[in-house]
Amino acid sequence: MKQNLSLEPSPFIVYRLTLKEQDRAALDGLLENYERHCLLSRMDAASLREDVERALLWYHSAGVPLEEAIARLSPIHLGGFYARPPVTWFPLDDAAKIYPLSMRPGKMAVFRLSIYLRQPVVPELLQMALTFTVKRFPSFATTVKSGFFWYYLDTAKTRFAVEPAGSIPCQPLDVSRSGSASFRVLYHDNRISVEFFHILTDGTGGMVFLKTLAGTYLRLKGVSVPCTAGVLDPDDAPRPGETENAFAAQETENTGSGFVDHPAVQLSGSLVRQRPCQVLHFNMEAESLLAAAKQRGATVTAYLLTLMFLAGQYATDETEGEMSIQVPVNMRKFYPSNTLRNFALYGSVRLPLGQITTAEDILPEVSRQLREKTGQEAMAEMLRATRVLVNTIRYIPLVVKAPAARLVYGFLGDKIFSNTLSNLGVVELPEELAAEVTHMDFVLGTALTNRASCSLVTCCGVATLSIAKMTADPSFEERLYALLCRDGIVPRVEGSDLHGH
Repeated sequence: MKQNLSLEPSPFIVYRLTLKEQDRAALDGLLENYERHCLLSRMDAASLREDVERALLWYHSAGVPLEEAIARLSPIHLGGFYARPPVTWFPLDDAAKIYPLSMRPGKMAVFRLSIYLRQPVVPELLQMALTFTVKRFPSFATTVKSGFFWYYLDTAKTRFAVEPAGSIPCQPLDVSRSGSASFRVLYHDNRISVEFFHILTDGTGGMVFLKTLAGTYLRLKGVSVPCTAGVLDPDDAPRPGETENAFAAQETENTGSGFVDHPAVQLSGSLVRQRPCQVLHFNMEAESLLAAAKQRGATVTAYLLTLMFLAGQYATDETEGEMSIQVPVNMRKFYPSNTLRNFALYGSVRLPLGQITTAEDILPEVSRQLREKTGQEAMAEMLRATRVLVNTIRYIPLVVKAPAARLVYGFLGDKIFSNTLSNLGVVELPEELAAEVTHMDFVLGTALTNRASCSLVTCCGVATLSIAKMTADPSFEERLYALLCRDGIVPRVEGSDLHGH
């Protein structure tokens, strides 16, 4: 029997045939204009055309007039980015040079930023938003390559694709393939997430990218989002300083104390194969959290650190030693910079287990250490140490650079910390964008040894504390929840199921 080889016309072809001649000509003109703006591989060019077709079909199904749809999808938003060959490359910033030195094979520093909208995400429009947005961030539209002395970022002129979110966040990106991206854009229900390999950017730069992407997406939906409050205009040219290595731009002495520190007490609980095995989000009223901290004469960061010390002591079987919590610091507040790349270092707060008694007893010491160890003088010392490390190993071949760095400056990994608290602070949004958003969250990828990593971001009146877990032992988060409730803060808890234990 002969096989029927006839093919049904695609939905887009069927849609095109229903149009009046004038509208059909306008649609064909749009697609032809895209081809003139596109110097991609045949496969990527075909995928980009399909993206446009799918977006047009969605607009049609949503009742958006064709003329308006064509205006929103204008190829002017492509600029010349996709029409020019890739010629630009970027040396890594100092923090990006150091991150890989503290990692083991197969492990990667990845973090996730997410924005939650009031309406479900339309993947067809999110894809077009990413295509329009990424050109505004040339150091993000790159692929990681290895040189003789350092890795570097090479421009990747490709179609960057959005993906449905998987069940496990912050998984390593495959940067070994030629042209592979160092970030991923994900969607699920009403959530847009971007996961970044830390070699690209820090939380500040990543937040600018996410806000700009969300603003571009909502404009495609017909919302007039202005380019203010950290939402960049994706059609603007990148500004001077946005891709600079801000560490090297600072004048420092050629001395520094280095990164050596002694191991800290770790939380107990068996490590799991799948990391993270669980992510929990404590959604709290920002006003209530701030009021609880102010009542104790502390900042929100100092207050939460205090509760983390108490919960950490409860969650370890150790009786001697010190607990240490890492606190990343945005260096832009000490050294003004427009860079969208990494410009963050860290301080740490340490307490002997025997001194972790009550919140009232330890909060003054936590606050004192936080002020001193994340203040300008301490961060200037850390900046000098970073520059010295980079300069010391500058001409050591890449294949032996990591062992040499550990030999000179000690192990740079997470054994010197018990936990992390990274606070991105209050995120400002344009009023038109804020009206479409419920809240945000920020997830740190898990480290090698630490059983938990904590991160905080506040947006639209909601402070979200996220805990990425590497153990099925629930004692840390259960005690932290109880301590918050004791102070009148009752978090709304969301989270994933456990995996791989």
